Amino acid sequence: MSPAAQTTPPTSARTTPLASPLAAAHAALGASFTDFAGWSMPVRYASDLAEHRAVRESAGVFDLSHMGEIRVSGPEAGRALDAALVGRPSAMAVGRAAYGMVVDHAGGIVDDLVTYRLGEQEFLVVANAANVEPVVVALADRCRPFDAHVADETARWALIAVQGPVAAAALAPLLALPGGAALDGLRYYRSTPATLALAQGSTEVLLARTGYTGEDGFEVFVPVADAVPAWEALLGAARAHGGVPAGLACRDTLRLEAGMPLYGHELTTATDPYAVGLGRVVALDKDVESVGLAALRLLAAEPPARVLVGLRGEGRRAPRAGYAVVDPLGADGAVVGEVTSGALSPTLGHPIAMAHVDAARSAVGTALAVDVRGTLLPVEVVELPFYRRQR
Repeated sequence: MSPAAQTTPPTSARTTPLASPLAAAHAALGASFTDFAGWSMPVRYASDLAEHRAVRESAGVFDLSHMGEIRVSGPEAGRALDAALVGRPSAMAVGRAAYGMVVDHAGGIVDDLVTYRLGEQEFLVVANAANVEPVVVALADRCRPFDAHVADETARWALIAVQGPVAAAALAPLLALPGGAALDGLRYYRSTPATLALAQGSTEVLLARTGYTGEDGFEVFVPVADAVPAWEALLGAARAHGGVPAGLACRDTLRLEAGMPLYGHELTTATDPYAVGLGRVVALDKDVESVGLAALRLLAAEPPARVLVGLRGEGRRAPRAGYAVVDPLGADGAVVGEVTSGALSPTLGHPIAMAHVDAARSAVGTALAVDVRGTLLPVEVVELPFYRRQR
């Protein structure tokens, strides 16, 4: 029998917001801060709209140090993660990354996350800030029967993302990849160790190309000790190409335009991967039984009663999370769903939203309405994503 998994205890409960290692740098740039998932993070620097447009047209530099980094290592790390997550991380090649989820026994989504395979026996799981502790606890418990070690390394890393069409051109002079490989040769959902040049010296980083804005871009995992000089180097390179520092407000409108779900909005324990159109990330034929797999097999066999859709509105008033979606042609304006995220799209110029709606009213082109404080605003079901970048 494999020895029990060794586990580093999860971060203890927090009563005051944590500060990013880049907090002083953000304050010096005039950032406004907000409490986000127990962290004090920059919500904007000058203008939500200007920062959003910069990401679409040049580049935005984001501090994502509130995200959780959890290392899973050991001879059975791959099989342990197969048992812990909905996918099959053991099948990934070194250098690959995969989007996935932790679910509960009923198939409800505990968190969505990205797993990077760093070596034959080493993986990095990146979790949402609000769910770091539940994910650490789940991984520790589910990996226990395997020869694997689970360690919460969130406090060790700063995470900086540069997103936008000029990201590769801006960062190429700063990053040296193994074997002299070209930065633009790093494919989507890949990662690699790299050396980041700083104003004085350099630092070893993990470089990834995943993104959450609908644009090209890179994520740089930096040791906390080098966080400030790394931020200054990356921001300076982006600014030379028209980029700006960008806060959480524009990150939300960017990801909404790109049709990317947000935990706590589109994804909760009350939803499952199939109801949000993400059944593709589930491996039902694994050779190891994972938590929730039996429930997921049942869910996969039956069409979901409600599904996640995109809604397009008119005018300038945007649907917001929690607003009821109604069938204007039904009896007494029957409620058929609920908005999960909504905004006036800075790029498209009209209201957009994602919503969970009854499957029978989810076809593209279906005319619905959103109840905005007693006023019914017409919307139409449209395909996701709302925005696709030009390639």
